[in-house]
Amino acid sequence: MSEAKDSITIVGGGLGGLTAALALARRNFVVRVLEGAPEFGAIGYGIQFGPNVFHVFERLGIADAVLEHADAPPGVIMVDALDGHEATRVATGRPLFRERFKYPYIVIHRVDLHRVLLDACARSDLIDLIPDAMVTGFAEERDRIVVRTEDGRSFTGTALIGADGVRSRIRAQMFDDGELHAIGYVSHRTIVPMAELTADVNRDDVVLWAGPGFHIVHYPLRHGALFNIVAVFRIASYGERVDAERWRADLQHTYRDAHPTMKALLAMLDLQRRWTLGVREPVRVWHKGRAVLLGDAAHPTLQTLAQGACMAIEDGLCVAEFMHLAGGDFERAFRQFERARSLRTARVTLESNAIWDMYHADGVAREVYWQSFGERSEEDVYQCLAWLYDGFRFPGETSAAADPARGVGA
Repeated sequence: MSEAKDSITIVGGGLGGLTAALALARRNFVVRVLEGAPEFGAIGYGIQFGPNVFHVFERLGIADAVLEHADAPPGVIMVDALDGHEATRVATGRPLFRERFKYPYIVIHRVDLHRVLLDACARSDLIDLIPDAMVTGFAEERDRIVVRTEDGRSFTGTALIGADGVRSRIRAQMFDDGELHAIGYVSHRTIVPMAELTADVNRDDVVLWAGPGFHIVHYPLRHGALFNIVAVFRIASYGERVDAERWRADLQHTYRDAHPTMKALLAMLDLQRRWTLGVREPVRVWHKGRAVLLGDAAHPTLQTLAQGACMAIEDGLCVAEFMHLAGGDFERAFRQFERARSLRTARVTLESNAIWDMYHADGVAREVYWQSFGERSEEDVYQCLAWLYDGFRFPGETSAAADPARGVGA
C-alpha cells in the first residue's frame, strides 16, 4: 500500500486494534496498523469470551472461523480452594444458556483468535499491516496526525486510534496520568499438552479455585489437546525482580493450605515469566483532538469477568461505526464513542474489582460470600449476567437496550 495521508492510523496490532481495522475497512476507510514487535503475533495463552463477543464477530463475518478454533465448555465452575467443594456453576453448555444469550461461552487460544483477525485483515486491500514500528509519539497538525517511530519513520493520517495496551504510549502523551496502580497480586500462566497432565482434575470445564489471597483458573484448549493454567496470588514482593526458584518458593508458601489438586497444578507451572496486576480508576474521556484510545489503553480491567479482551473488541467495532457516521468529524465521533462506551466499560472494571475482593476474601467475609454464591439459582445467575452477555447496542442498531450500561447508539 502506498503512503496514504487520508488513512486512519492504529497503534497496536492486538485484538482490539485488528478489530478496529477490520471494522473500518468494512466501512471503506483506508487503515494502517503499526505494531511495535518485529512481527504481528500474540502471547500464547488461553482466553475466555462471553456470548457478547459474537455480536462483533457476526458483524465482521468471522464468527464461523472463530468457532472452528474455540471450545464451548459445559460449565464455568467456582470451587473452594481449601476443601474442593463446588460453590456455584454457570451451566454454559446447557441449551437454556444458548437460548437465553443466543451465542455460546467459549475458550480459545489467543494465538488462534489473533490469527483469525490477522488473516481477515490481510485479505483486505484497505488495511496495511506494518510490523517493527514502535511508536514514540504523535503530533496533530491541522487536519492531520503524524505518528513517529523509534527508527525515525513518520506516518501521516486523518485520525489516530491508540490500541497499545495497558502501558500505552499514546495514553501517556495524551494524559500523562502515570502507570497502573499495582494491587499486590501477580500471575503465572502455563499451557501444557493434555497428554502430559498428571493431576486428577476436571479437564472439560472452566474451573476457578478461589482461596484467601489466591486462585487458579484452568480449562482445555484446541479441542482438548492443550490445558491452560493460570495461577494468581497476593505477595508483598510483587515488584521485586527475582529468579524462578524464588517464585517457586513463593507459590509453595502461598498455596500451603490449598487443596491437593491445586498443588498438583502448581507443580506444572512454567515460572519463567510473572505478570504484575494493576488497576486504574475508570475515566470518561479517552480522546484528545483526532486521537482516541480503546481497550486496555482506555479502560484496563482485572480478569475477574473475563471481559478485558471482549471490551477491546466491542470498542473496535463501536469506534469504527461512529467514525463512519461522523462524515469526517472525528472529534465528534470520539465524543460519541466515549458516551456510548464509558458506562459499560466502567461497570466491567468496578464489578471486576468487587468480585476480585470476594474471591480472595478471608475469615467471616469469605464465609458470607461463599454462602451467597451457593444460594443463587440458575435464573439468578443469568439475571446477574444479562447486562453483559446480552451484548452492546452498536451505532445504527434499532433495538434499544433496557440497561444504559449496554450502550446507546447515538
